[in-house]
Amino acid sequence: MSDMQDSASVGVIGGSGFYELLENAREVRIDTPFGAPSDSYFLGDIDGVPVAFLPRHARGHRILPGEVNYRANIWGMKSLGVKHVLSASAVGSLREELKPLDVVVPDQLFDRTKARPSTFFGDGVVVHMGFADPFCPYCSELIVQHGRAAGATVHEGGTYVCIEGPQFSTRAESNVYRQLGFDVIGMTNLQEAKLAREAELCYATMAMVTDYDVWYEGEEDVTLEQVLGNVQRNVETAQAIVRRVVGALDEERDCACRHAVEFAINTPAELIPAATKEKLDLLIGKYLG
Repeated sequence: MSDMQDSASVGVIGGSGFYELLENAREVRIDTPFGAPSDSYFLGDIDGVPVAFLPRHARGHRILPGEVNYRANIWGMKSLGVKHVLSASAVGSLREELKPLDVVVPDQLFDRTKARPSTFFGDGVVVHMGFADPFCPYCSELIVQHGRAAGATVHEGGTYVCIEGPQFSTRAESNVYRQLGFDVIGMTNLQEAKLAREAELCYATMAMVTDYDVWYEGEEDVTLEQVLGNVQRNVETAQAIVRRVVGALDEERDCACRHAVEFAINTPAELIPAATKEKLDLLIGKYLG
């Protein structure tokens, strides 16, 4: 585990490009009951606010979306004392009006991943947590507000369909997702959102549009070169939004996200194995008496 002196109130998960935002940055490695996170956490300050940044795919982009240890990543944030998690994610657009370099702040998720671990629970404890609204409305509203103030084109709301990858969609899949009413497509946010809610963290996404996927006949089919070019252009936008949102977050504000598990534990405390209680004390110890 990390040193008790290592702490942050805001967590940022994204690609490279956020290190330079942090003042007095230092690396902290964290061990979790679920294995190692993607990389070290980078702890520092943004305008006096303690922030923890984690590169989702590790430095050098070495981890596939399906290989990311989402449980360890979110556990590490929780163990550092983080209350709000801001995610920056590259996405493809499924709507003509959601243009490359725009920012979408989704309010819904649809799961098309395959067999990725997406819960901390099990091993003798059953938790059925509500997940009707998967993103924190408070954090999402701040991203919209401060994204626009930073000069970005920001779209409020929408459905993020999370696919397994690492391949991009077939043309048939892309067109079906459009028919189903989805707005953006990505490979990472479903597990992060579920686990952040189980950890009672407020979680919201900046979905940074890089391309039109393969449905759009006005464009050439999506290529890695095109995506990476727009990812680099999106980095500055994401940095500007994060800086503004971090300064605006009210750390003491209560939120329904902070109580998501309180009435969701289905197993009587006396029937939960001692080893499981010990393992999950960070998440549910306060509810087990």
